[in-house]
Amino acid sequence: MSDNTWITRAETSADIPAVRAVVVAAFDTPSEADLVDALRADASWIDGLSVVTTDQDGKLVGHALLTRCHIGDTPALCLAPVAVLPDYQKTGAGSAAVRTALDAAKDMGEHFVTVLGHPAYYPRFGFSRASAYGIGISIDVPDEAMMALALDAEHPMPSGTVRYAAPFGI
Repeated sequence: MSDNTWITRAETSADIPAVRAVVVAAFDTPSEADLVDALRADASWIDGLSVVTTDQDGKLVGHALLTRCHIGDTPALCLAPVAVLPDYQKTGAGSAAVRTALDAAKDMGEHFVTVLGHPAYYPRFGFSRASAYGIGISIDVPDEAMMALALDAEHPMPSGTVRYAAPFGI
């Protein structure tokens, strides 16, 4: 399926059930889907930064979400979760959603994004080890799993502890 041309766009209210289905299917438990639902109702939600990937027929197969967090006192974004239906994983559907979300964030004037995720996956988008910038997190995670990205060269990466939106429970 890697020859698909993916279509990405901002989530609409009509997409909410399909987004939940994708996130539930992509993870072992419904916790991440519950997190998306909780974030949708939280002040950290930013319209336009919940991005879906569809195939040519309009079937929703992927999702990436950016919500407000802070690095110390500096506003930033958190990329989580990224989800793709199992049959469509490793086809570029997730990467398409992530790239569209990051581009939308940059277009909105955002400067920094953090992600806690697979260190082999996220560097393709420009993420690197957050600890190199003096960025930490209040829970114990492998150093290489906490990553950060500056969306533009004009704004140097801040340092500090990442503060997530309340629904993350961190």
